Amino acid sequence: MRTTVTELPGSRARVDVEVPADDVDRRMQRAARGLAREMRLPGFRKGKAPPSLVIQRLGRGAVLEQAMRDSLPEWYERALLESGVSPVGNPEIEVTAVPEDEGAPLGFKFEVGVRPAAKLGRYTGLEVGRAEPEVPEEVLDRELERMREAFARLEPVERVAAQGDVLLIDFQGTVDGEPFEGGEAHDYLLELGSERLIEGFEEQLAGAGAGEDREVRLSFPADYRAEQLAGKEATFAVSVKEVREKVLPEADDDFASEASEFDTLEELRGDIRAKLAAAVEQRIEQDFRVAAIDAAVDEARVELPEEIVAARATERWERVERQLEGRGLDPAAYLQMQGKTREEVIEESKPDAERELAREAVLTSIADQEAIDVSEEELVEALAHTAEHERTSPQKLLERLRRDGRDALVREDLRVRKAIDLIAESAKPIPLSQAEAREQLWTPEKEPGGGGQLWTPGSD
Repeated sequence: MRTTVTELPGSRARVDVEVPADDVDRRMQRAARGLAREMRLPGFRKGKAPPSLVIQRLGRGAVLEQAMRDSLPEWYERALLESGVSPVGNPEIEVTAVPEDEGAPLGFKFEVGVRPAAKLGRYTGLEVGRAEPEVPEEVLDRELERMREAFARLEPVERVAAQGDVLLIDFQGTVDGEPFEGGEAHDYLLELGSERLIEGFEEQLAGAGAGEDREVRLSFPADYRAEQLAGKEATFAVSVKEVREKVLPEADDDFASEASEFDTLEELRGDIRAKLAAAVEQRIEQDFRVAAIDAAVDEARVELPEEIVAARATERWERVERQLEGRGLDPAAYLQMQGKTREEVIEESKPDAERELAREAVLTSIADQEAIDVSEEELVEALAHTAEHERTSPQKLLERLRRDGRDALVREDLRVRKAIDLIAESAKPIPLSQAEAREQLWTPEKEPGGGGQLWTPGSD
């Protein structure tokens, strides 16, 4: 495949593509075999007619049209890989040369938004705010309380149920007078306030006592995972058999020895503090690295046309849509629950899309400026986890990616990671309070760095 890239104004590019004749012919044969599955031709069983006869019967143009419809998405993806274009948004594709005869190439072109290049300012040795790792006592106490909850006893009480109590219940649910699958349980332990059951169920059991029967009426949400129940009115006949109170163990040495490998409460608190501190330190390091990247972005100039920002914001929402659908959720129902339209969500996402694009532009430019490269060993090491998951070796996985032209994506990802390491490892940590004070005093006129700022300090 031959590709020619032409830069266009407004952070757009045109890519002219020529698909080799042998690839076009192969795709025509594949399309003909697919069309043959629905055809009955004299002398052949259904679906068994040879591609040449299918092309003769339907005409080369019809089969070629089907081949292009099937193959254009893959050809477009290959053209991106071979041209090195980083697209933003959806392309405008146009076929420019249709092969009239066998053995002729096919041509198409597309225009697409591209991530702009950055004009770099300083990006090493930047002063960046870093928080001090602290574990507040209340956080430690909450973790200890969570452990006590896990070892709580449930003791029957002779009173009505309150928030936090646990009820032993039987229940039977019906919709339109008919029981439904999953709507019945016996000796079910339900903690009031746990929100384990459908919204409205627990609230209607507050104040119930042992031996009491209650009728719970509610509606299943419109996006309920069991589609046959979604939006339906349901009635539950509930029998309260016991009200139980949660009794937490005393926070003492006996509890420590029962709940852990430590003999004293002080040792247990020390272990919890150390684990929380490690988690806090990890989060602080992540925040510091992001802040260092943003400091480098603030020193750079990146021209981001509104159309490109809007395209990236749309891509961000489309990723969310795919994730929701992958979990069996309807994106439209999700938006309805949020009380927003698709357009409103995309509009709200634009500041994050702008920041995302600016970071990518600066990091890629730094990788180019520093001539950052990735060795074969680094590629193999980076693929180790994926290879293990796919039950192959990193070397074989790399060979496969290289055949498809996808090794460039892995290489570029590693180059960007190295650029992040360069920025973060050279950054000079200063107290977070000092950095925040500087941001409050900052104005574009006072900033001595590389000019164009993308965001006001402290914004997301």
